[in-house]
Amino acid sequence: MEVENKATRLWGNFFKVNMIQIRTFHMTWFAFFTAFFAWFGIAPLMIIVREELDLTKSQVGWTIIASVSMTVFARFLIGWLCDRFGPRLTYTWLLVLGAFPVAGIGLADSFESFLFFRLLIGMIGGAFVITQYHTTVMFAPNVVGTANATSAGWGNLGGGVTQLVMPLIFSGLIIMFGLTDAQAWRMSMVAVGVVIFFVGIAYFFATQDAPNGSFKELRAQGKMEPKKKVTREYFKAMKDYRVWVLFLIYGACFGIELTVNNTAALYFYDYFEVNLVTAGAIAASFGLMNIFARTLGGIFGDNFGSIWGLRGRAFWLFIVLLGEGIALMIFSQMNVLFLAIPMLIVFSLFTQMAEGATYSVVPFINKKALGAVAGIVGAGGNAGAVAAGFLFKGAMEWNDVFFTIGVVVVIASFLTFFLRFSPEQEAEEKALFEKASLELLEIRATRANEALAHSAKVIADYNKTHDKKI
Repeated sequence: MEVENKATRLWGNFFKVNMIQIRTFHMTWFAFFTAFFAWFGIAPLMIIVREELDLTKSQVGWTIIASVSMTVFARFLIGWLCDRFGPRLTYTWLLVLGAFPVAGIGLADSFESFLFFRLLIGMIGGAFVITQYHTTVMFAPNVVGTANATSAGWGNLGGGVTQLVMPLIFSGLIIMFGLTDAQAWRMSMVAVGVVIFFVGIAYFFATQDAPNGSFKELRAQGKMEPKKKVTREYFKAMKDYRVWVLFLIYGACFGIELTVNNTAALYFYDYFEVNLVTAGAIAASFGLMNIFARTLGGIFGDNFGSIWGLRGRAFWLFIVLLGEGIALMIFSQMNVLFLAIPMLIVFSLFTQMAEGATYSVVPFINKKALGAVAGIVGAGGNAGAVAAGFLFKGAMEWNDVFFTIGVVVVIASFLTFFLRFSPEQEAEEKALFEKASLELLEIRATRANEALAHSAKVIADYNKTHDKKI
């Protein structure tokens, strides 16, 4: 069943937080931002952790794999939980429970204990699925790609900000409180854990499941599929080959972003011989592109969709995925810092646009199992990161690893041609898109008329006052 009262505008209502759709949008991206920050908070401090725990290259590789492997399973499960219990409760519990391993990693005193907590922290990466689910429920087809891309992109921004901020927090704790390096990185993670705990509580009170109520209320009114059908639709979605095509595609874009978030600081520290703070700042430039790059992917996805329908969205995905692969191969060959940094930014631009383009397609695969599709595709991102992680723990040089991954991404871009939609679905989605666009035009026309009427009244009042004075 189609959810009613979806918002047809994002930017025009951007500051109207009294609208549940807009308030939910802001809460989703902020919750994902803090989750992403916590998820990769330890990455820019791995230079310190590696020395303190005396980790080998292989062990560092295992921690990279651990950080993203748990998320694969979390995203499969969380999509089902969203369909069954709603995004509001799912997000609240994910952040509240996820806060404990984030803070708990400060107790690690060996490779094994560090690996254990790094594995558990990976579950908060499932926040992405809820973010995409919740914005899809809140926004109409004409703007859903933009809303999804922006909420996810600003959330992913946490991966860039943490590269910049965590070394500063680490240094600040040493300077202000006289902590040792070992104490400072631990207390940094405890602070992050406390923050995401309270964000989870705030999410419960600031949002609701859908524009017109909670899933429990809508099911009672017969406006949503009953819970018993959720699992059936989940397995039905798993049989759709397009879901698995997007699973692989997302592994080739978001999976690579996760890999770079985990390795960039170490890569620039080891290969370009910069210090901890500089390495973190350079690594941050990759993630900070999320402030607009992923949004661009969604905006162009919506625009391609308005002209060429669902197949237009798929073709746009091909363009940006191909660009990502080529840019990564070029970046891997850069051995001078002033060339490597701008190439890293170009690579980041295409990577994040590809992510936004992917989730401008996801809402149209199976609306009855939105959580299932969002979860499976999201899990593909982490599966891609796990696969890439094994390359980094081997004997291959890291620049050669990046080149190999670039080749794989180029090959993956051609999978987009397998994303097919029936003529009936194309026609249905075109009608829904036009309906949403018409509603938006009506809103704009109404507001324009109100503005004209107000202007006319102001002029009339002025003339009346002026005549009296004369």
